[in-house]
Amino acid sequence: MIRDTATQDRLLSPPSPNRKRLLIVAAIALAALALIAALARWASAERSIDGNRVRIAEVTRGTLVRDATVNGRVVAAVSPTLYAAAAGTLTLQIRAGDSVEEGQLLARIDSPELDNELKREQSTLEQLQSEVARQRILAQKARLLAQRDADEAEVARTGAARDLQSTQRGFDLGALPQIDLLKAQDTLRSAEIRAAHAGSAATLEAREVELALKTSQQQLERQRLVVANVSRRVDELNVRAPVSGVVGTLAVADRAVVPANTALMTLVDLSRLEVELEVPETYADDLGIGMRAEVSIGTVHASGKLSALSPEVVNHQVLARVRFDGAQPDGLRQNQRVSARVLIDERPDVLMLARGPFVDQQGGRFAYVMDGDSAVRRAITLGATSVSAVEIVNGLSVGERVVIAGTDTFEDAERVRINQ
Repeated sequence: MIRDTATQDRLLSPPSPNRKRLLIVAAIALAALALIAALARWASAERSIDGNRVRIAEVTRGTLVRDATVNGRVVAAVSPTLYAAAAGTLTLQIRAGDSVEEGQLLARIDSPELDNELKREQSTLEQLQSEVARQRILAQKARLLAQRDADEAEVARTGAARDLQSTQRGFDLGALPQIDLLKAQDTLRSAEIRAAHAGSAATLEAREVELALKTSQQQLERQRLVVANVSRRVDELNVRAPVSGVVGTLAVADRAVVPANTALMTLVDLSRLEVELEVPETYADDLGIGMRAEVSIGTVHASGKLSALSPEVVNHQVLARVRFDGAQPDGLRQNQRVSARVLIDERPDVLMLARGPFVDQQGGRFAYVMDGDSAVRRAITLGATSVSAVEIVNGLSVGERVVIAGTDTFEDAERVRINQ
């Protein structure tokens, strides 16, 4: 037999009318309080903005990479301009756009004046060569004559010495008078003096002819240098390519008469290309040689370093050169437009917020922080900025949500309601 639940049932009396009224009053009071609070929040907000018109980001902590995104173009690291070495008539051997090799003849300048000058100097050189050869012969003759005089003086001295010996023996034997002995002694002394002077004269004569020959040789060497210099200038009339590359531009026409030092053409060495960046002057003080740069050329990405900085600002921009790391990308062209990201600084473990128009609209001194469904204006302090983020120095903490775009319609209100 299955028992029922009759023994467990308990009879309840219905609620009294007073208790029901109390519950209803309490519910109404709670609803009124909520409505009052909502009305208070609504009344405290100076403006009300649709949530679709603003963008909100959260404050985070991480590494801030300070960078700058700029535009630039591909330029040749080596792009020499060739000039006319002398006045004359130019004959071109190439055309603009031609590929050339190092040392290839590009043009020839016909200069009759320079050719005549070379011939005159070469003639003077030959004349001096003949003069030096003649001077050598004269020097040899002078040395021989001086040596002959010295030798004759020595022979005379030797003869005088023998005469003195003979006279001395005759005087000792009493066969000759003393006067003959004295004469013989005087003759020997005179011969000795002439022999000594002849030897000295021979030495001086040899030095003199050596100096004369040396002077002629120096004049000859000087003339050789003059001829070499004029020959070099004549050879420079043949305009040759200093590097392998492409003829970029021609500044003069074929068969044109050009003055000296006239720009003739420009060569472009396509094997050594760099990127010239146009950096806004606001980043000028932050740039430095050796900074990293990421270059985007269409779908190709490459890295490099800043190798040069312009010392002047032109049109509110500073020019910077980027040299590729390792081999340069394939397919680069002169003056090809590129974009680059220059890595200026890296700051680890800082408060960061996504960058937005609020940085410029509020001057970086104020931000609207979300408080429930309202945005409250708060004073902040910003630090370093990058293309995508800004550093928060003071005024915000991790996790807070900030309106970063759309604050231009807030009109500096202290509290703005955001309708979701």
